[in-house]
Amino acid sequence: MSKIYELTVEAVEAGDVITYHPVRLANALRITDVNRLAIEVNTALSKALVTIYPHDPLAQVILSDPQMLVMDDRGRIYIGRYHNGRPSLLRLYDPASGSAQRLLLFGTTGAGKSTAGQIILAAMKRSGIAVLYADLKGGQSAPEAYGQTGHGADGNVAWRVTTQEGTMAQLRTTWLTMMDRQERYARMGRSKFLKDRPDPLIYQIIDEANRLLEKGAPYRDEATFYIKDIGRTGRSLGIGIGLFAQAGHLEEMGGSDTLRAMLKEGEVILLRWTSSMMKQLVTDGLLPTGMVLAPIPKYAGEVDLVSQFDEEHEDDDLPGTQGTAYNVNGRYPSSKMRFWNIGSAMPTEGLDPMVLDLYGPGAPAEIEEAAWDLIGDAYGQRLDGMEAYRAVFPEPEEDEDGEGGGGGKSKGKKKGGGGLRVASPVPASMPAESKPRSRTIRDRVQAVFDSHDDPLDAREVLDLVNADGGRAVSLGSVRNALTTLKS
Repeated sequence: MSKIYELTVEAVEAGDVITYHPVRLANALRITDVNRLAIEVNTALSKALVTIYPHDPLAQVILSDPQMLVMDDRGRIYIGRYHNGRPSLLRLYDPASGSAQRLLLFGTTGAGKSTAGQIILAAMKRSGIAVLYADLKGGQSAPEAYGQTGHGADGNVAWRVTTQEGTMAQLRTTWLTMMDRQERYARMGRSKFLKDRPDPLIYQIIDEANRLLEKGAPYRDEATFYIKDIGRTGRSLGIGIGLFAQAGHLEEMGGSDTLRAMLKEGEVILLRWTSSMMKQLVTDGLLPTGMVLAPIPKYAGEVDLVSQFDEEHEDDDLPGTQGTAYNVNGRYPSSKMRFWNIGSAMPTEGLDPMVLDLYGPGAPAEIEEAAWDLIGDAYGQRLDGMEAYRAVFPEPEEDEDGEGGGGGKSKGKKKGGGGLRVASPVPASMPAESKPRSRTIRDRVQAVFDSHDDPLDAREVLDLVNADGGRAVSLGSVRNALTTLKS
């Protein structure tokens, strides 16, 4: 069979919905390779298109020109295509709302997550986005993103780290940049981000994020706070956040509520998944009730039963399905897409020259100079490990009463920081009388509400107050301040 067949299916009665099981449907149509079958369902689940191909339409998805990766005027990058040739687009910036996005890329081992991540990172560089990239696979997920040395103009991202301590330094740096922009934009009267006027779009990317956020990880609670606050506050300031992860269940990613809002409102790419992950995505309302995604098998092609007496059978290798995915918040959430096939046909010794070419020539975009004095040497020297951590998380000093200050009161150089200048936790342009150490707890709580539009509970307020660089406070003190403000 060499023809393509398209069937239109509609619900008979008003209010009825279409339900289906992809494998059973393939069996009913006598199709042994489920990859030849494509199913698209409308939002109301009342109409569906079933397309039958003679061969897997996503077997080869070739990127003809790397310039296709450049972000379009709607803030979208072209990451691959659907079964019918339509482009699969991933939004990084919404010019209508003036906001960066939340990005999540999930996939099991061998699903093609690293290759998909390389495509996204290369598109970000070509689009002039400043990327802070944490590769928690020890630098093995995307070594080409590091380029030759990884130091600014010599690499393909603004800053790469490979340790959990370095990742925390990046998160803190991104958060401090966010706070600096918030203060500067408020003075300008700006409520939305305008790309490159004057600041670049920034993305904090954490690869293998499950290692940072899983139960028992050393910085799980602190990382969860920064990820949630950047995801919530950074959008209108041109700062997005992306997590690439292997996750069998969302509980493994910082707790049940850490990613719920990001999943519902962000850009979600789902490579081959686990059954528990799919169940929670449906339960949390990310997918409409009744919508079923056809499973992505490990191998493509028809698998026939072979008798043990068939001596002429040749056990040929089947092609893999790496890079096949669902763009869950895209225009066709129930339709399979596939990332571009990139890189050399066989593994190379060292960096893959074809992947390096994908990033293109020239230096990557960087964080604006206006924030350099604030964010300090961890970014300026592209530090990693504990050296980076100490540069942005100063050890607590004693206050006037001889008690610990909870971090953030450091001045100049500190012992244990390798002689590095510790970044101030507040913008240098902020008047001295309004800096955290001279404010009351009530002032600091009020500042939290002034900078957040979303409802906050007492514990969230506590986390935000303790992250502003002032003296650490207790939950009881915050609750007393809330009571006073309410009165």
